[in-house]
Amino acid sequence: MMCVAMPSERTEDYLEALAQVIDEKGFAKVKDIAEELSVSPSSVTEMFQKLREQGYINYEKYRGVTLTDKGLNIAMRTRKRHDTLREFLCILGVPESVANEDACRIEHVVNIETMKRLTKFVNFVRDFEESPRWLNHFKHYYATGKHFSCKKFGKNDSNETDTP
Repeated sequence: MMCVAMPSERTEDYLEALAQVIDEKGFAKVKDIAEELSVSPSSVTEMFQKLREQGYINYEKYRGVTLTDKGLNIAMRTRKRHDTLREFLCILGVPESVANEDACRIEHVVNIETMKRLTKFVNFVRDFEESPRWLNHFKHYYATGKHFSCKKFGKNDSNETDTP
């Protein structure tokens, strides 16, 4: 079985930032990415040269940068992981700014099997028109440390069905 080298966290961050800026402005320059990632312009220039050598971007000094298909693919995959992780954390009640920050870290190390489950879970919850009862129960538990008391059918359980 052939082992394919995965892009580094730094590479994913740059490609994701490039895709974001290009989506907003139609193009990206060194200054844009330096601001987006809070790094120096010289660091961006150096990284752009590496990304070009790896076939992720089209880059000429003093001109705009575009993503190659290979770079766009990685950027979109990274963005999708980020968005799913952020949404999952927000479902749990994590404040959006914290969820966004945590998603930025987790997106680079999460196992593909975990991502598949999280994606299905987020889609499952999103399909409900209203917040599911069990999710409201969790929010109550988080806030109070106590479970809802369910006296349905003469026992304490969390059965959500309306039939015995």
